Amino acid sequence: MITIPQIMKDARASMERGLENTKKEFSSIRTGKASATLLDTVRVEMWGQNMALNQVASVSAPEPRLLTVQPFDKGQLSVIEKAIRDSDLGLNPSSQGGVIRVPLPSLNEQRRKDLVKVVHKLAEEGRIAIRHGRTEGRDRLKKLEKVPEDDVKHAEKDLQKMHDDFMGKIEDLTKSKEADIMEV
Repeated sequence: MITIPQIMKDARASMERGLENTKKEFSSIRTGKASATLLDTVRVEMWGQNMALNQVASVSAPEPRLLTVQPFDKGQLSVIEKAIRDSDLGLNPSSQGGVIRVPLPSLNEQRRKDLVKVVHKLAEEGRIAIRHGRTEGRDRLKKLEKVPEDDVKHAEKDLQKMHDDFMGKIEDLTKSKEADIMEV
């Protein structure tokens, strides 16, 4: 039988997944320095599948303004290069002897504003995931049988409090990332 604590635990896990996913997405948005996680959101069409770049190549940041990408299969160099160029990261990769060099241009004011918009979009996706966790939990609470109504009401209040806490965390993450991007 499903219990209130189990529903709360599942809702919390769902909200944590939303928060962690948002953190991961934020790490791929560049501020001013090169980071290997910057290309984590790039998807490459290889062997009839849409794969994450880090599954088909190794990414490193040898210099503060440069990323290097080494494909595991040298024959896929141009496909990977095209995927990086077509991503919404505004990068212009070039290949040299089996390695793709991705110089990071310094961010101009317009690019910074565009990146802040991307951050807000990703933050909203995180908020939606958290709301979804709350809604799912609330629906499951309403379906409980043989549980006192007061207990369900208390659980709904706790669920709302948990939701608000996670929303606050997303808000803090967003403000922090926005400040990183706008910092010149």
